[in-house]
Amino acid sequence: MQEKLSRLGIHNQLDLILHLPIRYEDETHLFPIGDAPHGQTVQVEGVIIHNEVVVRPKRQLVCQIEDSSGILIMRFLNFYGSQIKTYAVGKRVRLLGEIRSGFFGTEMVHPKCRVVRAGESLEDSMTPVYPTTAGLTQKTLAKIIRQGLQDAQTVQALIETVPEKIIKKYRLKGFSDSVMCLHHPSPEESIEALQSRTHPAWRRIKFDELLAQQLSMRLHYRQRRSRNAPALEQKNTLTKQFLKQLDFKLTSAQIKVYAEINRDLAVAYPMQRLLQGDVGSGKTIVAALAALQAIENDFQAAIMAPTEILAEQHFVKLSAWFEPLGVQIAWLSGGLRKKQKQAELDKIVSGAAQLIVGTHALFQDQVIFHQLGLAIIDEQHRFGVHQRLALRMKGAQSDLMPHQLMMSATPIPRTLSMSYFADLDVSIIDELPPGRSPVVTKLIADNRRDEVIVRIHYACQQGKQVYWVCPLIEESEALQLQTAVETYEHLRKIFPELNVGLVHGRLSQQEKIEVMLLFKQGKIQLLVATTVIEVGVDVPNASLMVIENAERMGLSQLHQLRGRVGRGSEASICILLFQRPLSEIARKRLKIIFEHSDGFEISRQDLQLRGPGEFLGARQSGVPMLRFADLEQDSELLTAAQDTTNEMLNDYPELAQRHISRWLGDKTEYLRV
Repeated sequence: MQEKLSRLGIHNQLDLILHLPIRYEDETHLFPIGDAPHGQTVQVEGVIIHNEVVVRPKRQLVCQIEDSSGILIMRFLNFYGSQIKTYAVGKRVRLLGEIRSGFFGTEMVHPKCRVVRAGESLEDSMTPVYPTTAGLTQKTLAKIIRQGLQDAQTVQALIETVPEKIIKKYRLKGFSDSVMCLHHPSPEESIEALQSRTHPAWRRIKFDELLAQQLSMRLHYRQRRSRNAPALEQKNTLTKQFLKQLDFKLTSAQIKVYAEINRDLAVAYPMQRLLQGDVGSGKTIVAALAALQAIENDFQAAIMAPTEILAEQHFVKLSAWFEPLGVQIAWLSGGLRKKQKQAELDKIVSGAAQLIVGTHALFQDQVIFHQLGLAIIDEQHRFGVHQRLALRMKGAQSDLMPHQLMMSATPIPRTLSMSYFADLDVSIIDELPPGRSPVVTKLIADNRRDEVIVRIHYACQQGKQVYWVCPLIEESEALQLQTAVETYEHLRKIFPELNVGLVHGRLSQQEKIEVMLLFKQGKIQLLVATTVIEVGVDVPNASLMVIENAERMGLSQLHQLRGRVGRGSEASICILLFQRPLSEIARKRLKIIFEHSDGFEISRQDLQLRGPGEFLGARQSGVPMLRFADLEQDSELLTAAQDTTNEMLNDYPELAQRHISRWLGDKTEYLRV
């Protein structure tokens, strides 16, 4: 039994009490058969007057139930031999189910049914239906929970952890009353309010859950501020030179965001800042300035990217910017030969390398930093919690933690940021550099391919470059590769006069870099690619992108891919080729990407479609996911919880600690990353 309960996340008395119903059945009322409403779940009672197993149209058990107001058919399509005896003629039964008109007359199919005595009393509270698991029936689980609620320990477990002052301020129901009400609501309670989770008892549970999350994250935020980090003051030596050599001016959003980072780096506790900016908003420049601030204070900076293509892009771009300043850069990736790798590792440990760029190879055991002052993680949501923590721990020598800057081009909706990133400081680049052209998005069905071919031909004749992105085939990398190669061969035949290139995940690092360089130099006019080009690729002359099977891709991926065009001053187009029939969710996704170009709005709608678990990648977020609260529907409760946090930690620290333990137990270990 313990093993079954643990599958449901029930490990102790408190888990059992907080295993709340997903819905309710109203067995507190009886309807006469003749007056029972159709199309909703009702309870009726009567005597079985006929019982037979019919074989047409298929084998089923059919019984007739009668009361003084009418007759009802009860049908079981799947049944045991024992049920034929149980539901014998003359037996009185109570049925719960939906009444509808059927082939045999007014009927209930597969109702909940039990034999009763005449005059047997009705339930005095609504019947809870719990989330359960294989081998654990509703009846058994409900019995265990009922016993748990009557246990003497339960009174202790349900003691109030929110101060009376806060309960009154937000007009909250008591915690113990709320839990008891949700497990056994009285017949007077609104079943609609219970099912939709808008009932005051649900409101209290959601508030408590959100408050625990906020308290826990604010506590980690405070703990981080009690640790030591190098104070990296702005010396304006390298940063000034760097800004002077750029052939463009920073946008006001970039200046504002850099000022926030610059201020954090100068303080002697570890920065933990998330830098958000839409595709193409210029996050890399801001990261470069932050890295230079660490370097001019004689500390090392490291930039970690999730893919070799993106890490390589950073390496090439930063080398071009930093080498004229005399800054030494090391490059670390899984694809390096043993001798090359050792040479890079020696540069890192000796301190000769001031900036280290790489993939997750950066946090392997053999990498020893001389003095890491700043860790920059690009596309941070692509890394697991353990990986992010490992890089930070790399630099934690001599009791100094490195500062950490995380970057994301997948903008995080406000409610999600308030909830899951409450322990981070957030900076947002909310404008694009001047001279960027908006991208026009077109939705074109697969059967109009010929029109797309004509458009590609015209764009290349005008001296423009084109991306053709092949579909994502999750089941098989080999299939994806095959599709890319076939598309490449097909397009070469159609366009013999064009230079067509191919880039995919199976190419060696060197081959990928060579193809991308030829594309960047304009020597390849049409580039066939898998989704490896999703982030970081910057070719201003590319003004047309075709994405095949766009209906298979997620919103953030489509938005990222679309961001590879429109990087110059030319008007750009992104064609989303889709195959019919479309599923409902695919139709919604394509509509959103067609109608919106603002990454924050796309993310907000994506969150509504997918929910926070999928949006964040629950496995990677490391933050306990919410079980009861809904960020969109309960945003006012989230604001209330946020407003309560500091008051609880400052004035009621013991209650705050008990509240966190109640809701999160041991799930808070990774919040610090």
